[in-house]
Amino acid sequence: MSGYQPDFTWVGPDREKSEEIEAPSVSFWRDSMRRLWANKTARICLGFLLIIILMAIFVPILSPYSTKAMNTAENYLKLFSKDSLGNFHIFGTDKFGRDVWVRLWDGTRVSLIIAFAAVAVNFALGAIYGGIAGYFGGLVDNLMMRFVEILDGIPYLIIIILLMMVMPRGIMTIIIAYATVGWTTMARLVRGQVMQLKEQEFILAAKTLGCSASRTIGRHLLPNTLSVVIVNMTLSIPGAIFTEAFLSYIGLGVPIPQTSLGIMASDGAQVYMREPQMLIVPALLICITMLSFNLLGDALRDAVDPKLRR
Repeated sequence: MSGYQPDFTWVGPDREKSEEIEAPSVSFWRDSMRRLWANKTARICLGFLLIIILMAIFVPILSPYSTKAMNTAENYLKLFSKDSLGNFHIFGTDKFGRDVWVRLWDGTRVSLIIAFAAVAVNFALGAIYGGIAGYFGGLVDNLMMRFVEILDGIPYLIIIILLMMVMPRGIMTIIIAYATVGWTTMARLVRGQVMQLKEQEFILAAKTLGCSASRTIGRHLLPNTLSVVIVNMTLSIPGAIFTEAFLSYIGLGVPIPQTSLGIMASDGAQVYMREPQMLIVPALLICITMLSFNLLGDALRDAVDPKLRR
């Protein structure tokens, strides 16, 4: 009958709509980056690090002041001066007439290059070594991990200092010296992750299909450890920066005339009573850089932790 209106209407949930997927599917990495970006501390640290990296790249290139010491009469007229010959220097000049502001960012660039390169080498060595030990297990794992324990039993600074004393000074030497002992933590971490993953179904399926050990490790196991590995790399960068600064401070770092934050702190300590900013500024930049990486690493660890997913 046309125009008929039922006395009762369904007010419960709509079955068709209740079965629809309301939220789009989100991958693990996209969800992790979303939660990382939602962390205010992580955003602030990323901003600081981005500014520091950009300043380290462009300030030495665009500045009209040179970072090299020149034994000229003009240079001797602007020793420890903030305004010399019509040129203004933000933090003054050093004992050779070089602009401290420009040297600060030039030294930051060297320190960051050493830190990033050393951590990258640690990642490559530790991931391969730990992946092999965790995948094969048994006697192979025992022998490989005993070697790691021997290296860990020796204070790493002693090994680095000994290597720096017998090798020619330079950026590459610092990277090699730090990477010689810095990969053991990464190897332990990757080994533990691989031992948890190798008994899962997708690894058993890869073995059944005839995947070689190298392909299984490189294509299936190591990619699934990247979440914890990236966090460890982020937390390792401050340690590499501090090690470089310490070596440069005691005179075993990059050779003169190259500069780094450790060398600038060492030079500033010699004239601290007269020019305190020459020590305070590089020391403060070291602290800010290390703190930013540490806080970013903590935020990244929270972002990739499945237990904290909502």
